[in-house]
Amino acid sequence: MSIIGTMIKKLRLEKGYTQEQFGALVGVTTQAVSRWERGGAPDVELLPEIAKALDVTIDALFGREEQSMAVTITKKLCRMPTKDAYKFAFDLCWAIELGLVPEPSMIDDFLGTFIEKKIDVTDKTDYFCKMMQDGGVSNVRLSPDLHHFFLMIEPEGSLRENLSPPDQLRKVFGIFADKKLMNIIYYMYSRLNTPLATSLISKNTGLDRKEVDRCMDILCENNLATKTTVATAEGDIHTYMFHQESSVIPLLCFADEICRKDFRDFLRAFDRTKPLLATE
Repeated sequence: MSIIGTMIKKLRLEKGYTQEQFGALVGVTTQAVSRWERGGAPDVELLPEIAKALDVTIDALFGREEQSMAVTITKKLCRMPTKDAYKFAFDLCWAIELGLVPEPSMIDDFLGTFIEKKIDVTDKTDYFCKMMQDGGVSNVRLSPDLHHFFLMIEPEGSLRENLSPPDQLRKVFGIFADKKLMNIIYYMYSRLNTPLATSLISKNTGLDRKEVDRCMDILCENNLATKTTVATAEGDIHTYMFHQESSVIPLLCFADEICRKDFRDFLRAFDRTKPLLATE
């Protein structure tokens, strides 16, 4: 078998294409694909179409480029506009979630019913897929306008031992439990990340300036904002740069998930053999 025939077969199988499906993508017959994979070689003018269909470079077809799945995905994402890249990345996350289904007999049903409907939700119900297994935890949310994915590989040691002490965690949750602090967080996240004066935050949150400074001191202490003092003709004023922490958005999304009453878990697997927060 030729190198290119070997690579075409390997990459075709990785993509999950039959010879017939792959031939249709490239514009050749099933017999032509079979001939390549048995030792023949495609015409040179077909190489760009073959590489495109397999999401690889032409060099990769000749075995001259490392084409691990991670490399292939990374290169594909890098070539996409950001918005398209996020959509494609979520498609991959959804495929991962289905791949973690513990019952092999369920796979065909889910692939046929859900793999291409990952974001095709037309009603207003929140759909969740949750896995808690030995080895890790995953969670996908498939709602009309909100899609997110969480995946955690179970640590070698206790998860509880890897987390911050409970007192520190309660301090973080206390920030989001405080009405005034939440009001400021929502306002600051509604702005681009530019310095904001105390007076502007006060005007848009309804809090007096002293209260704004008190609240902002708390956010600064918890690394959610940075305080700067600016000298003006009228005296010193405080400005704040809010840290656009990516952790805040997932925290809000998962808190919202806990709040929901009208939702449907249409894929669940809770088959752990030991508690996730075990101390040993």
